[in-house]
Amino acid sequence: MDKRLSFSAKAALIERVKELTCLYGMAQISSQPDMALEEIIQGIVELLPPAWQYPEIAFARIILDGVSYTTQGFRDCSQKQTVEIVVGSISRGVVELVYVEDKPDLDEGPFLKEERNLINAVAKQVALVIERKQAEKEQLKLHNQLLHADRLATIGMLAAGVAHELNEPLGNILGFAQLAKKCPGIPDSVEHDIGKIETASLHAREIIQKLLVFARQAPPHKTFVNLNQIVQDGLYFFEARCAKEGIELIRLLSPDMPEITADPGQLNQLLVNLVVNSLQSMPGTGKITVQTRFSEHNVYLIVEDTGTGMSKEVLDKIFVPFFTTKDVGHGTGLGLPVVYGIVTAHGGTIDVKSEPGCGTRFEIQLPAIESEDMEKNI
Repeated sequence: MDKRLSFSAKAALIERVKELTCLYGMAQISSQPDMALEEIIQGIVELLPPAWQYPEIAFARIILDGVSYTTQGFRDCSQKQTVEIVVGSISRGVVELVYVEDKPDLDEGPFLKEERNLINAVAKQVALVIERKQAEKEQLKLHNQLLHADRLATIGMLAAGVAHELNEPLGNILGFAQLAKKCPGIPDSVEHDIGKIETASLHAREIIQKLLVFARQAPPHKTFVNLNQIVQDGLYFFEARCAKEGIELIRLLSPDMPEITADPGQLNQLLVNLVVNSLQSMPGTGKITVQTRFSEHNVYLIVEDTGTGMSKEVLDKIFVPFFTTKDVGHGTGLGLPVVYGIVTAHGGTIDVKSEPGCGTRFEIQLPAIESEDMEKNI
């Protein structure tokens, strides 16, 4: 009798050691800071079979967000333990342990009560790993957004300074060129050259104005405007070009749009820049969709195309002044920085999604007029 008890206690001790070894191994793997989530999950799967009573016939699988991670030789069997992986009250997958050969019934089929506790602990640990990896991803995303915003702010300050320094001498060049053209008796060739100076000066002044918009040094002249009307007026000038190039121009305008306080000229420039950007991304036929919608506190302008799309490297630089992927002479690299400047000057935000070959989607969010503010302005 004592020998039987001793054997039973020894067997129980061996099972507990196996369970603790499994949990310790999971803690070691999940604490690796540079290991990807997929590697961690696969590592946890490999630790499971040795922790069960019959490791020689045990196989494990973790299904996470539809992706399966298994030990070699896994197959679905009738004798199995399974538990859901729940992250933030949402089921994200399951942890499964199977025996490929039938074993006699114990506490839960052929499995021990302690093994149920272990598989539950594994599922909880996997959920914690997922939450930690999500938090790390969000933290990295926020860090990159802060770096990007800081870089844009620095560029904005530099752009404003350069624009102000260039404005005065450029004004002098333009003024003297216009005066020189009025001088009587100048040769035609000289007049032609002076015209080139005037044209170049006007182009340079336009670039400076765009820089000032980006740097928010040119304040918007706000009034009550309806975003649907801005879209209707702005797209009117693109209809003929889109029809000629075989591009479908779609309007999805939400009825009963609330008014916003904005500079109608700047909003029109914003729309034009986005549509032009979409047109230039489609060498052949395609589709541009311009959509408006609203929520309780915001209105949204969405411009989406089926163009060539952008890589992540390009996407990270689209709001940097003078960055362009276009050929020389086909773009200044100020269109999207101007869009960014207009949106931020109106207290809004801009979200961009793009993938190579899958088109691009710009979503502009602008604050709507609160009812109390409307009453004050009546």
